[in-house]
Amino acid sequence: MLLPAAVILGLGLGCVLSAQVPFSSPGDWEWDLDTPPNPNSTHHLVFETASSLLQQWPNTRYRNGHTLIPAYVPTGTLLYHGRSDSNVPSTPEWVATDPEHSLNFCRGRPRPPNAPSYPAPNPEHDAPENTNTNSSNCWHLTLVTTRPLTILYFDGSSAAKMPYGSMDSQDIVAWGKVEKERYFEERERLGVLCDWGRGVGVEGFVRMEMDFEIMLCDFTAGVRVESMLNLEEVKRGRVGPPLHTNAEVRMDIEVIRAGARHNHFPGETRVKLDYTKFISFYDTDLVPSLVGVRAQLGGRLEHRLEGISARDIGAVMGRLESAFSGSGGSGSGVDWQTLIKVVKDRYADRLELVRDLVNLNTTKMASRDVQGQLTAMVAPYLLASQNFNATYKLCATTHTRYIRETLAMTPSEKLLLGAVEGTTKEICRGVIRMWGWGVDHDDGDVNELVGAWKEEIERLMNWLDWSVWLKCRPQCNWDEMCYLPTWPMFRWGPGGRPGPPGRGPPPPEDVDEDEEPDWIDPQPVCRKIVGDVDF
Repeated sequence: MLLPAAVILGLGLGCVLSAQVPFSSPGDWEWDLDTPPNPNSTHHLVFETASSLLQQWPNTRYRNGHTLIPAYVPTGTLLYHGRSDSNVPSTPEWVATDPEHSLNFCRGRPRPPNAPSYPAPNPEHDAPENTNTNSSNCWHLTLVTTRPLTILYFDGSSAAKMPYGSMDSQDIVAWGKVEKERYFEERERLGVLCDWGRGVGVEGFVRMEMDFEIMLCDFTAGVRVESMLNLEEVKRGRVGPPLHTNAEVRMDIEVIRAGARHNHFPGETRVKLDYTKFISFYDTDLVPSLVGVRAQLGGRLEHRLEGISARDIGAVMGRLESAFSGSGGSGSGVDWQTLIKVVKDRYADRLELVRDLVNLNTTKMASRDVQGQLTAMVAPYLLASQNFNATYKLCATTHTRYIRETLAMTPSEKLLLGAVEGTTKEICRGVIRMWGWGVDHDDGDVNELVGAWKEEIERLMNWLDWSVWLKCRPQCNWDEMCYLPTWPMFRWGPGGRPGPPGRGPPPPEDVDEDEEPDWIDPQPVCRKIVGDVDF
């Protein structure tokens, strides 16, 4: 018989916590192994979004961004812009961080009937029809930054032009409210964002679709032209060598592959984030109006900013403008990105291995392997005095105790600290519970023990929901890539072909989950990238 964890470990832990405040200090926590987190707690959501910034994979999985964070592009960084003429833009435009992405905008493919123009043509600066038979309509501009560019990063798939939440955070900054019907008004959005940015010193905005892009407000400020090249235009149909059934499909695949280079940590390294000014719509102190909204939803895939109150929008915008004005404080000096990575690296592989072991079989050998992994996670905090109360507390606070007790922090850092503390506390609770069950188990029926482990590890990993656990199983072959469906290429598959960024009409207002599950819940799939490609 499996006893409650507190009984197994011989703990006298006092009363159960009745209501955990989302960002309270560890001194306010009760160390009861049978007390789960408050259902409205967002510690794990703040932790995972902060852990995922500028990474393609997790922001494709959860496309509705919840983070605003000041950043800069370092001096000497190359940026790319594809167009159909040789003019340097004199108005705000889009630039890519990878040339494979920008080349999609200079290939000159015909648009389908009634498709919205993206980006909209600029009659004043567009060149006349090219009559030179020795040139093409593919012009590729390369810029280099001459000083750091001050920018704002919108996380999630914030360049995915869909009405389901991916552009909510931009709506709030641009228009002061969520306006989901305006999701394809890109030219207007860019202009309004740049107007706002001029008032606070922001020169551009970082977004992501199948790769990263920057909405650059001024092509004469902080950048210079490195080159403007008239490139050979990709033709429709067969090309060679190498020979592909469609050269445009090959270009589309290369955009996806370029984005995939930023799938996981460290992500897009040409953008540098300031974690001391991290702003999250999961901050329940800053944005309390969304707590009740999320409680009515089915899960994180449905989280968006629709329903946020005007008061909370004002609070967010006040915090954001203060971040760029420099009035929010200088910060503690803690490397938050590294701290979060350390916690994730310590537990991610071991938790995944425990899950795989309990799902493989129920032999005594497997149970010993599981207990070995659990012991490895607990061992640094397992005191010789058998004070398990102290073990739990040490495990949960070892990475953050000095920071909380000693350092002065910005409001953003306090949010991140609470996220790390709340996440590690729940990891330690789950791991110590499972370890205790193994210690208590005798040589009887292993199935009962493994069943309890299986239930607990699934609960813990589902709560954490780390993107590193979403992968192609089994691994893809050498001539394939693990692809997570992303806008606007959800329909890729045998017999289908992708379109370039912004190509085609807007998606339908209502999506049938049975017909297009990848719109709702993207899942990884192996796709060939050489030979007879099957995108």
